[in-house]
Amino acid sequence: MKARLFHLWCLSCTTGLLVCLTFFIGFIINRGAPALSLSLFFGDTDAIKGLLGLEPIWDGIWPACAGTMTVVACALSLALLPGLATGIWLATSAASRFKTILALGIDILAGVPSILMGLFGFTLILFLRNWLLPSANTCLLLSALSLAMLIIPYLAVATRTALQALTPSLEITALSLGMTRWQTLRLVLLPQAAKGIIGGIMLAMGRAAEDTAVIMLTGAVANAGLPGGVFERYEALPFTIFYYSAQYQSDSELQMAFGAALTLLCLTAAIFSVAGLLQRTPSWRS
Repeated sequence: MKARLFHLWCLSCTTGLLVCLTFFIGFIINRGAPALSLSLFFGDTDAIKGLLGLEPIWDGIWPACAGTMTVVACALSLALLPGLATGIWLATSAASRFKTILALGIDILAGVPSILMGLFGFTLILFLRNWLLPSANTCLLLSALSLAMLIIPYLAVATRTALQALTPSLEITALSLGMTRWQTLRLVLLPQAAKGIIGGIMLAMGRAAEDTAVIMLTGAVANAGLPGGVFERYEALPFTIFYYSAQYQSDSELQMAFGAALTLLCLTAAIFSVAGLLQRTPSWRS
């Protein structure tokens, strides 16, 4: 009887969550779909010239889309190597006090609110401006660095989990055949765990793409145009949504906010879908 009641309670909670999620996504689609058009992305600017950066875009969200993809790519390039290396070391090293402390630090860093990471980036700029580099200012590189620190724990945990999920016989067999530990890791363990690792990378990309608190404090502004360099300010979809929804002066601007929200939702959904497919595909490597 108790097991049946517990099962019913779990089913009710799951159903309620799905209903709320369906309502939320349906609301965004209902409000944002009518706004999807070339004018939403490029305003009055010619689409080809806007894509190539030949003409500025004042009333469209394409610069925000480009800024989001650029900052995510920069953040991933900064976080990928340390995140994967940390996860590999945690999964393959012997138990020690340092390993326990590092694992605890990774777990704590994964739970740090993003606004604190944004404050860290903003404080870093103030330190550089006051002590080392008077011309330092918020920019795309600072946002990418802060986002990289935010997603490193996700990469480390995903890599560690993927490697620890492998059967121990793989490593034992490779070592018994005369392979070194480096050859075993590079030729056997990492290829077998690649599916889970790539899935973690895609999830980290989605986490970076949807964050608002970090970029608000470290470089995202309105009407910055297409990214002009890593030391320049930029536009991003999360900040654009916040800006239009908080300061809209007309229904058209509010509609642009819903259109930008739907665009960001589609972007993150595509990233998460690719991650799910990679994790479910039984054999995706040649």
